[in-house]
Amino acid sequence: MLKKILCYLLVLSTSMIQAQVVINELDSDNPSTDDKEFIELKSATPNFSLNGYVLVFFNGTGSLADKSYYTISLNGLTTDVNGLVLIGNNLVSPVPERIFTNSSIQNGPDGVGLYLGSTADFPVNTTATTVNLIDALVHSNNNTQVPSLQTLLGVTTQVNENANSLGTTQSIQRKSDGTWEVKNPTPGANNDGSGFVFNGITITVNTTHKNEYDSFAITFTTDTSVTADLTFNFTLDNASFTTADFTGNTTVFIPVGSNTFTTTITLVDDVLDEGDEILKVKFGTLPFGYNRRNDNIEIRVVDNDFTTSSFGTPLNPTYGNVTSTVPTGYYDSLEGLSGVALKQALQNIIADPAVVRAHNYGDITNILKVADQNPLNSNQVWLMYVETPRAKLDFQTTSSNVGSWNREHIYPQSRGGFANATNDVPDGINVWLPTNADDIAAGHGDAHHIRAEDGPENSSRSNRDYGLTGYNGPTGTQGSWKGDVARSVFYMAVRYNALSVVNGDIPDTTVGQLGDLASLLTWNHTDPRDDFEMNRNNYIYTWQYNRNPFIDYPLLADYIWGANTGQAWYASLSSNENQTVNYSIYPNPARESFTISGINTEATIELFNSLGMKVFEQQFVGETPINLNVSAGIYLAKIVTNGKTRVQKIVIQ
Repeated sequence: MLKKILCYLLVLSTSMIQAQVVINELDSDNPSTDDKEFIELKSATPNFSLNGYVLVFFNGTGSLADKSYYTISLNGLTTDVNGLVLIGNNLVSPVPERIFTNSSIQNGPDGVGLYLGSTADFPVNTTATTVNLIDALVHSNNNTQVPSLQTLLGVTTQVNENANSLGTTQSIQRKSDGTWEVKNPTPGANNDGSGFVFNGITITVNTTHKNEYDSFAITFTTDTSVTADLTFNFTLDNASFTTADFTGNTTVFIPVGSNTFTTTITLVDDVLDEGDEILKVKFGTLPFGYNRRNDNIEIRVVDNDFTTSSFGTPLNPTYGNVTSTVPTGYYDSLEGLSGVALKQALQNIIADPAVVRAHNYGDITNILKVADQNPLNSNQVWLMYVETPRAKLDFQTTSSNVGSWNREHIYPQSRGGFANATNDVPDGINVWLPTNADDIAAGHGDAHHIRAEDGPENSSRSNRDYGLTGYNGPTGTQGSWKGDVARSVFYMAVRYNALSVVNGDIPDTTVGQLGDLASLLTWNHTDPRDDFEMNRNNYIYTWQYNRNPFIDYPLLADYIWGANTGQAWYASLSSNENQTVNYSIYPNPARESFTISGINTEATIELFNSLGMKVFEQQFVGETPINLNVSAGIYLAKIVTNGKTRVQKIVIQ
């Protein structure tokens, strides 16, 4: 068989005399998500090293026409027995030898060149050239021509991937005579169907979320029954998920004449709060003659060792459980001031160049994982607008934001004039820059106005004003975020000289102004400051060395913009609008019932589970036994009486 393959390759090499390796197939346009893009190269001889080669992708139109937008180093790659090497997305089957992220290759009209060189030779926006060019292809998914790019890459034709009017289902393939055709993709195989045929192996596993202590099966299946015993290994390791986190056999054995093997993996139920993790089912080295039909299959492992906080979520808020860590005398300079003088004195505190620290946008991700942590589950963040938790692990790292959370600027980047002003690589709490009221770039990474948010909802909010005809949140939510937003906008309008908050809805292109002031002043009262906000204010202070004064003293907003404008401010005027109720619950842990003591007036108790769902509610008066019918677990008990609230953790055994 091998002699026949070598003879075929020698014949084929006569049509490839111009280059030792060429572009053999390109699929740049896939249905909907572009998650099966690939480019395939072919060498005149098998097992050809691609060290010293680089793929460079070029724009064909627009202001960056003829400029490079993406490069792929080919160092470390070697073509197979058919002279092929496949590079593409993880979902391409067979799995490419080098993986790039979804949607990396543009649909066109664009071009790609195979060069001798390295990625360093082609920084982004490098003009296309024939210097050191080995092969090139100009492609598109329509009939738009880009003659300039064709000339720069030394090609005379442009290939339409949609030439057969079949949308995004076909690829561009080189024929034996060097010309191109468009037909159904043939990744990892010769375009004419000749050559050695690999026996593909497929992994089958249920990818739904798993809990610690769960068991699940993994099955490996070959395309055809094996003609000799097949043995190989696979791994589950990925980042913090290691061999200590599971038990089970990771050696695959398929006996001659069979085509399948199944093993069972059991996840270890430890006592460590490691956070949710992702295991990755991944092939080890396969014997010659086999290839991977899929690989790198991810499964979420949900950690059941999370902790809870002593305060509630914004959706079920508590008041008075979190004490402000404001330094003694921090606001003393405000006493007796009014109007412009009050606002200036406030700025002098929160933008003090001798004290306040500026951090970058990369640090914000780490800050939010603590500041916006879900009080009911330490492995999650609380998403502000959509009023729901999400795993910290689901931070958006790709172009798709579906199912992910990201960083929402309450004062939008484009409206604030600080878009992309700081580095997205975190450098930690001990690396910072001095800042002042004129340092608008610091607003890009100012945690006092950046919150964890659902990716699509962040996009939906865009850069709109709040209130009136602006943004008012998702339909069906309770607006538990509105006061938080108001106090963040008030902070930004004082912290930075270039920013203000104004009445009415103003054009979304307006820089330095955000509305609607009247709505925000109302929200400041209707959604009062709670423990969640105070906790994040305390934490952000440890990074930035400044606080949001409108969380410490919400009524300050009325003295600067609202009903009390022009009146002198005194801290004693700030009402403590949410007092707490004192009581005790015993026994705790409890079994079938517990007793509440210390309350002599009519009250209500609500129990919330670890997902924030209310599972029990009862009214009572005086010392009262509470009989339960809930499953064992950790709950938050919320007691409300005479407008006062307190939340306490209780364990049901």
